[in-house]
Amino acid sequence: MVYIVPAAPRPSANAHLPPTKEIPRRPSLSGRVRTRDEAEMDELLDMTAPTPGKRAKVSFDPQVRVQTVGQWEKGLDLIREEVRRSLERHRQGDNAGYDGIKEIFSTDPFDGNAPSPATVKNHLLALTGNVSLLDRSCSGLIHAVLSTAWLGRDDGFVTLYVRWLGNLVSAQGTHVGVVLGMLVRQFTTVSTNAGHLPAYPPVRPLQRYNRIHMALKYLLQLIPAASSILSPVLTARFPPAEDTRKVHTVYVRNLLRLIGYAPELKSDVMALITDRLLKIDVQVQVDLEDLEDEVGEVLAQDVVPPLDASHELAGRESEEDEAESDVESAASDESVDPERLRMKEVTSNVRKIDAIMDLLFAFYAPAYRDPSHPDGLNAFRILLNHFASIILPTYRSRHTQFLLFHFAQTSPLLMDEFVGACAHLAFEEGRPAIMKQSAAAYLASFIARGAHVPAQIVQDVFYVLGDHLDLIRTREEGACTGPDMRRYGTFYAMVQALLYIFCFRWRDLVARPDDDSDHEDAVLVDGNDIAWAPRTKEILTRNIYSKLNPLKICAPSIVNEFARIAHHVRFMYIFPILETNKRLRLTHSTSAIAPGVGYSGPERETALTARKEESYQQLDAYFPFDPYHLPVSKRWIEGDYVEWRGIPGLDRARAAADSESDEEAEMDSEDEEDDTGTEVESD
Repeated sequence: MVYIVPAAPRPSANAHLPPTKEIPRRPSLSGRVRTRDEAEMDELLDMTAPTPGKRAKVSFDPQVRVQTVGQWEKGLDLIREEVRRSLERHRQGDNAGYDGIKEIFSTDPFDGNAPSPATVKNHLLALTGNVSLLDRSCSGLIHAVLSTAWLGRDDGFVTLYVRWLGNLVSAQGTHVGVVLGMLVRQFTTVSTNAGHLPAYPPVRPLQRYNRIHMALKYLLQLIPAASSILSPVLTARFPPAEDTRKVHTVYVRNLLRLIGYAPELKSDVMALITDRLLKIDVQVQVDLEDLEDEVGEVLAQDVVPPLDASHELAGRESEEDEAESDVESAASDESVDPERLRMKEVTSNVRKIDAIMDLLFAFYAPAYRDPSHPDGLNAFRILLNHFASIILPTYRSRHTQFLLFHFAQTSPLLMDEFVGACAHLAFEEGRPAIMKQSAAAYLASFIARGAHVPAQIVQDVFYVLGDHLDLIRTREEGACTGPDMRRYGTFYAMVQALLYIFCFRWRDLVARPDDDSDHEDAVLVDGNDIAWAPRTKEILTRNIYSKLNPLKICAPSIVNEFARIAHHVRFMYIFPILETNKRLRLTHSTSAIAPGVGYSGPERETALTARKEESYQQLDAYFPFDPYHLPVSKRWIEGDYVEWRGIPGLDRARAAADSESDEEAEMDSEDEEDDTGTEVESD
């Protein structure tokens, strides 16, 4: 128990005590018997009567602590009245009391002159009762209260603070954005000191984040329209790409938690995370391509040691934070090799992508435990919307799209949804050609690399692509004078998709017995011809040998691999076309650049520019589901991915040929060294 007494000046040592008067006894009447009460009263008076000339002794209860009230301490009723008068006078131009209230909330709690916890709490109570007076003219005071250290205080203060936030936004709607911005800013900038305020017990980080979400949930329930204001605030507060992995993962964790009590924001929040992740993903891909191949491969595969799937992300933060601090210190050190610094930056970004992808996989996974449940289908359709609007238009994405790759294979229904979406985007009239080509690449890559894609879907997609190729070829072949990617780009993209599918899934295009999964390999070993599924050979033959000459435009690496496999499995022999195409030079005409111009002859080119110009007029060998090497999040796609499978006889022949070419190159280099040595000796 605490009794608070006002501080008063002590009497001086020379002060004299007033004289004491002896209290006379009550007279007893002769012959009268005194009552029990009268006797007890006389006894009490005898005990309390002080001795003349001596100071009275005072005894204190040891369980009671006496505290002297400082200059900030006032009664709650008095504080309420002072706050009300200060706000009213502030409107009239008198800011003395108003500035004093601001100082109470803006003073650093670690300052020696900081107001006591009771003072801060009482003034917050007073402001809660006078919230209607906090108009635009009180923005300075509002910002001071919003900036005060509230997360590290006791539960009673936090509850009062959240109630004040609710009263403020209810009475003054113009402050909703500011209040939400303050709460969202705490998603990443909660300092360590915020949980260790003087006179308060420590508050752990998880508890501080719980308080932030409690406040957000309360405000969104109080004002449902605040969700539309919160969405752009979340976008504006998202960490820039240069921030550390820890800042990004903490912010993403809080966004995913926000969706739990604000489901109306799920689509916007997931689109925001996907968009920002995609930008970092593309930048990493560009950086890896700029670095040497060997260095890029090491960065992609060994950025962090592989960990057990049950390992908590928080357990890795200390090591990764040290790596990020190394990057920052290296950036400030001018003596560090720029190439080494760039490698550290790329490594940091790869860690960042890996951590966020792991969070997203874990977030989506519960919805797909029962793929037939509507929640799984709804969650996947959100992914499909983000795919069409964010991922597909972005060139050179490497990892983000694997969310669809993994979850599309969790059920036949979702697989059909994704294949159908890619086909629709690839075939839809009026869509830009570049979007159609990208959709065809996604479709082919999914069919080729998806381990759970059955042979029937492989054949169905092969036939659908072939039918659209026949439609385009029939429409365009009559006026075609040769290969032209600008005019027939969609056609070439679909042919390349078929070639890529054939290279990986040619076994699924074989008409095999149902109970013999290795039928085609046995046929090859025996030297017999393979029976192919109906229409498979005819589709490729018609389009490869057409005037549009797709083998000249498709990526040379894919064309060459298809030629080797098709010849080995006795499917098709196209090497004569490849030899002819080597003598065919791709050029673009002025009519292709400026339609309607009378002169349509070929542009002048030189021998130095011919090769460069030709590479620009061929398709890129980009297939978005190429190997996924992020060391932590790759655990989610284990078993989902088709690795390259050797072909009986072909790979051994290639290995032998490569060995012979290496030996010849080594012998040539030795001969050159001998020739060089002979020249030096002759000199």
